[in-house]
This record gives sequence, C-alpha cells and structure tokens, in this order.
Amino acid sequence: MVPLPQMFAYGLQHVLAMYAGAVAVPIIIAQAMHLPIEDLIRLITADLFTCGIATLLQTLGFGYIGGRIPLIQGVTFASVGPMIMIGTQHDMPTIYGAIIVAGLFTFLVAPFFSRLIRLFPPVVTGTIITIIGINLLPVAVNWMGGGIGNPEFGSITNIALGVATFVIVVLTYRFGKGFIGNLAILIGLILGTVIAMFVGITNFDEVGKAQWISVVQPFYFGLPVFDVASIISMIIVMLVVMVETTGDSIAVGEIVDKKIGQKELAAVLRADGLSTMIGGVLNSFPYTAFAQNVGLIAVTRVKSRFVVAMSGIILIVLGLFPKLAAIVASIPNAVLGGAGIAMFGMICASGIRSLGKVRFDNNYNLMLVAISIGVSMIPLAAPHFYDQFPSGAQIICKSGITAGSIMAVILNMLFNGFGYKTVNEGNAAARKYRHFTRFKGYPKHFYQ
Repeated sequence: MVPLPQMFAYGLQHVLAMYAGAVAVPIIIAQAMHLPIEDLIRLITADLFTCGIATLLQTLGFGYIGGRIPLIQGVTFASVGPMIMIGTQHDMPTIYGAIIVAGLFTFLVAPFFSRLIRLFPPVVTGTIITIIGINLLPVAVNWMGGGIGNPEFGSITNIALGVATFVIVVLTYRFGKGFIGNLAILIGLILGTVIAMFVGITNFDEVGKAQWISVVQPFYFGLPVFDVASIISMIIVMLVVMVETTGDSIAVGEIVDKKIGQKELAAVLRADGLSTMIGGVLNSFPYTAFAQNVGLIAVTRVKSRFVVAMSGIILIVLGLFPKLAAIVASIPNAVLGGAGIAMFGMICASGIRSLGKVRFDNNYNLMLVAISIGVSMIPLAAPHFYDQFPSGAQIICKSGITAGSIMAVILNMLFNGFGYKTVNEGNAAARKYRHFTRFKGYPKHFYQ
C-alpha cells in the first residue's frame, strides 16, 4: 500500500497506457455494425465502466475469484472477428448472449484449466513473456507513426513527437529520483501531449461534444439471444483468452516475485469469466489481462496491486463521466507510441531475464525457444498468411501470442515431458549422477 496521492498518479499512468487498446474494440464493433454515434459513446463508456469492475475483481478479489495480483483488465482483441461475424449474421443481443455463456464456461472450467500450470516450466514462461513483448512492439511502432489508417501516418511530425516522448521517458527514468522516476511513463505522456498541442496535433473537439454524466444501462440493446453456433465460436475465443491470461499471469508473477500456482491461476481465470459475464450484461465485451501494463509494472518497479486497483476506480469514473474519458482519448497516438516502445521492450527484457535462469546445455530448450518465437512472428511478418484457414483456426493462428504460447507448451511436452521436474533435473545421465553421489554419501552441496 502506497500513499493515496502516489497511488492515484501510478494508477492514472496505467490507465493512460491501456486506454487506446480499451476503446479500440468498441469503435471497431460500432463501425462494423453501423451503429449511430450515440451508441458508440454508450459502448465506450460501458466498456470503461466494466474494465474498472473487472480490474477490481482481479486485483482485490473475493473468495476464490481474482488472482490478487496487479493485472489490469481490458477487452480482448481475439473476440473482435467472431463478434463481427455474429453481429453481421444476427444482431447485438446475439453477441451478448454468446458472451454471457462463454463467460460462464470460463468460470466453470477455470479449476480444470488451471491444472495445466504444470505445463509452464521456466523455459516455457520465459519464452511466452518474450513473445508477448515481441508481439506488442509493432503496436507501439504503429502508434508512433500516427496510428493505422491515419493519412499522416509516418510523417516527420508524428515520428518526431514519438521520439520526443520516448526521450522524455528515458531521461525521467534515468535522472528522476524515487516517486518521479517511477512516473516516467505518465510524465512522458503528459509532456508529449503538451508538445503535440503546440504543433497542432492534439484535438479536443470531442471533449466539448461529450456528455458530463452517463449511466450504464444493462441490456441496452435488448435481452440476450442464445444461438448455439455463436456460443461455440465465443467459447473458442475464451479458450484462447485463457492461454493468454495464463502467460500474462505468470509474467506478472515473475515481475512481482509471486508464485502463480494452480490455485492462483484458477482464481485469475474465474475473474476473467465473471468479468466477461458482467460485460455481456452491461453491453460490453470479453475481458482478459492487458499485456501492455505488464511492461509498465516492470518499468516503474511499482508492484502494488492496490495501485492497479486504483486504475480500476479511475476507469469506473471515466465510464460514468464521458467528458473525462474524452480528455484521455485526446492523447495522440504518436505520444502513446513513444511510451509504448519502452513499456513493450521491457516485457521482452523480462522474458530474456527469465530465460537466463534456464539450462540450455545437453537438452532441447534452445530449439524450443527458437521455434516458438519463430511461429509467433508469422502473423507479424505476414498478416494475411492465415487468411485461407477456417475461421476457428484463424482465431488461434492470427494471434502471435497465442500461437507461440501453444507451440512452446507442445514442444516442452515433446522435448522435456510433463511438468517442472523433468525440465529442471535435466537429462537422464545427470539424474543418474546425482543419484550416485547421494548413494556414495557425498555432502548435499556437492551434487547441487
């Protein structure tokens, strides 16, 4: 627990880092469904409100729900394709019916899925953390260019603004002391936005148009409709989400020095399931941990879950006061990109640090890491590589994080067997040698 003013500043820093990703899904769905602007605003405020609730569930927890670790929750991008498909074939109530059932499915299978934690030894977790960072870095690069679809993408102004923000973050991190140094990302975002105002990039027009207060209305689009095919497609999405959440949870556990075992993972997944059910009721979407904020924890070294809980409170307030949300939304993409380079790069560095503790001699671990990272890079190098695959397969393959994580788990089972024991103890010869030294009565430290 840190003092309240610092907690608010750190929490706001998390919100600013994840805001663009949080509002992107409602915008995409509203455009695909040709919804009017008032419905778009309603989707965004409902999403922010539910993000806050989901984050509080995950960080504070109650009973067997919530991992009680600093994981900020947001809408998963894995759900975008299936939701558009369901919405264009049916309507919004069918989307929410599928989301509610998929959330219930996640909640119920969490204790069974969590048993797979034994398939995530250090060589797998380190690989997954590295993959997460690698797959997020292109997001930061696109932000720095001005955002995909921006007619000014790659302009000197956007790139210079992103570089200026990055330099501010680095200098603040290097020369800032204590509290100031930990706010490097927030200071970079604020000063970058101020610079953007002077060069005429920041646009506050939407702030004046936004309402002051907006109340989230459950089932605004109508009572949910339960279509079997739609439900199955959304359950597939949630299976993918559970794999990603497992990787994010282990990544956070590595950073905050908390072991994520079967019990802890089950609690994290239950929170995902309950949050997704709540999202279906409040006109929002499926929820999962936001990987970009994992990097922020590594950068700031602020490991308190109460800081991220404060982020949840801020998100709830933004969901109730659209005008405040519009102010945050005015941060230019180029500014976010400059800060994102540092955040997402730090995730890569955390993964490399984890892999530094893994043995690579006389085993297959090097090949495991190489192939897993290579597979995760396919959708980055060729975004249309899997376009001819069935829609269900595309959900898995087009997410580099998911595809790489699954490959790492499969290769670990193939090369090293099941669980931690085989990986940590090495090859059969080493095990026989240790057994021999014990038999001969050598002191314990000899064979360690």
